[in-house]
Amino acid sequence: MKLWHCNDARSFRVLWTLEELGLEYELVTLPFPPRWHQPEYLQTNPLGTIPYFEDGTARMTESAAICEYLAVRYGAGSLAVSAEEPDFGQWLNWLHHGEATLTFPQTLVFRYLTLEKPENRQPKVADDYRKWFVARTLLAERTLADGRDWLCGGRFTVADISVGYALLFAETLGHLGELGPECRAFWGRLRARDGFRRAKAAQR
Repeated sequence: MKLWHCNDARSFRVLWTLEELGLEYELVTLPFPPRWHQPEYLQTNPLGTIPYFEDGTARMTESAAICEYLAVRYGAGSLAVSAEEPDFGQWLNWLHHGEATLTFPQTLVFRYLTLEKPENRQPKVADDYRKWFVARTLLAERTLADGRDWLCGGRFTVADISVGYALLFAETLGHLGELGPECRAFWGRLRARDGFRRAKAAQR
C-alpha cells in the first residue's frame, strides 16, 4: 500500500485508518497544495488532490471511500459495520457525512481565509461557511448526547474517523470551541486513541 499525504489534510483520515488497523504502508508526504508546490505530482494523480492511494490494482482519491475500503477489506469487522447489523445505514451515513456535510464548508473557510492570495480573500464568505459548519455539527451533538462514546454500531469505526477529521480541521481553523460539549468531548476521546497518536507521529 502507498499513500500520498499532506500533513493534517483529508489524507489524514486514511493515515489514521491504516494505523488503527496496523497495516504496513509507504507514506509519501507532500507540501500543500501539492499541485502548486510539486507539479510533478500531477503525473501520479491528474486531479492534484490529496489523498492518492494505491493497493494492488486499486487507485483511489476519496478519503472516506478509502477508509471504507480499508475497513471492509482488511478490518475483519473491527472498523466497519456489516450490512447485517442494524446500524449499517447509520454507519454509511456518518462515514459520508464527515466529508460531504462537515468538511466541505471548512475547505471554503480555509480557502477564503488562508489559501487564496491576500487580494482574493473573502472574510465574509469564510465566516458564512464557518457558521454553516458549526450548525451542521448539531446532528453529531444530539447523537452523542445519549451517553454513547461513538457514533454508531456500539464501537469505534471509520465513521468516527471521518467525522473526527472534521473536528481536527475545526481545531486547525480555530473554531472548535464553538462546537457543543458532546462534540468537544468526542474529539477528546478520538485524539486520545493510540491510532490517532501513531498517525500524528507518522506524518511528522
